[in-house]
Amino acid sequence: MRRRFLPSPAMIVALIALFLSLGGVSYGLATGVIDGREIRNKSITYKDIRPDKLGGGVVKESALGLVPSSLLSHGAARFAVVNAGGQLVRGRSVSSSARTGPGRYQVIFDTDIRGCAYFATVGSPTAVGPPPNNGVSVASLPSNVNGVAVLTDAGGNNQPENRPFHLIVSC
Repeated sequence: MRRRFLPSPAMIVALIALFLSLGGVSYGLATGVIDGREIRNKSITYKDIRPDKLGGGVVKESALGLVPSSLLSHGAARFAVVNAGGQLVRGRSVSSSARTGPGRYQVIFDTDIRGCAYFATVGSPTAVGPPPNNGVSVASLPSNVNGVAVLTDAGGNNQPENRPFHLIVSC
């Protein structure tokens, strides 16, 4: 005689519980019932997100803050565009600019720039073409750790001449 296999009542209850629990999770994931409110902060890391699945369309730009100004001290360029009269036309992190003599200028930034590199070129502060005979030199300003001394001349002949210039300070 063959015995018929009948599960015990405990097995039936366990199987029902298993199917209900798996079905609920599957339903929640499939229908989007599980969302950000159910996820605890810092419980999902970058390893949990598939590559290229979190992009610009998902990020709310209005929720992003401003880039801290402390980044300026870690590599972001400070710059100044100065006209031939020594007035600042535009710039970033510039406190002041002035012509101190024929072809001699000083540009003061908002922080110590002694450990930075200075790059300058004679150039128009507007959209006109570049001026001919570009001669410019830069150095740290001895009287101010936040300053750069700029000397412009008429095409490298060492005769100072008032010229507009562009200055970049990279730290």
